[in-house]
Amino acid sequence: MTDHELPKTRSGEPRAFFGRRSGKKLHGGQKAQVAELLPRFQIELGDTLLPESLFPDAENIVIEIGYGGGEHLARKAAEAPQTGFIGCEVFTGGIGKMVQAIEARGLDNVRLYTDDALKLLMALPDASVDEVYLLYPDPWPKTRHHKRRFVSPTTLAELARVIRPGGVFHFATDIDDYANWTLAHILRTPSFIFAPQAPGSWLQPYPGWQPTRYEQKARREGRMHSFYFSFPRLAV
Repeated sequence: MTDHELPKTRSGEPRAFFGRRSGKKLHGGQKAQVAELLPRFQIELGDTLLPESLFPDAENIVIEIGYGGGEHLARKAAEAPQTGFIGCEVFTGGIGKMVQAIEARGLDNVRLYTDDALKLLMALPDASVDEVYLLYPDPWPKTRHHKRRFVSPTTLAELARVIRPGGVFHFATDIDDYANWTLAHILRTPSFIFAPQAPGSWLQPYPGWQPTRYEQKARREGRMHSFYFSFPRLAV
């Protein structure tokens, strides 16, 4: 199998998330809260997903794929109430934390998708999203598992289709090999450009960045630098 071929679901659709899906189980109180609140925010896919139907008054639409504990997504949503945010996560623990954050902070500009992010991208119309964040995705370090990495020709093609010209795909990782992998794929994707302002600028955090819990853990484990890429979508 080449990196141009993603494994398929039983229905024959390509998929981007693999293996570890459930994560830690929710305790009784969290489980009840999620069961009650998640339906208010959860996205159910039809043939086509129209962002304007989710956020009628939004000035921009932003997606975060694999938001983990949700700290970055919740902060960005609180800072930009006129932006509609879609968070994609399959782990029950992360979904539970994000549901709690939405309720506690009154984030009515967030919607959640709890299945493979590629399915969401495939359901979106062309040029319907302003920014997409993919922060610290699973690096799948073993060579035989590289096909499970989210960044692939298939997913980049979908990102290029749904991100508006002038929009941006943001990617962060603390794994050198995944940074090189992503750059190699971006350079083979003519819809995105890699145009850093200065050598090494990709080692500087995004403006206003606050480290996620994953990043803090990485530092404690000795991984002392990260890559913060932003790839603009070329204007037509």
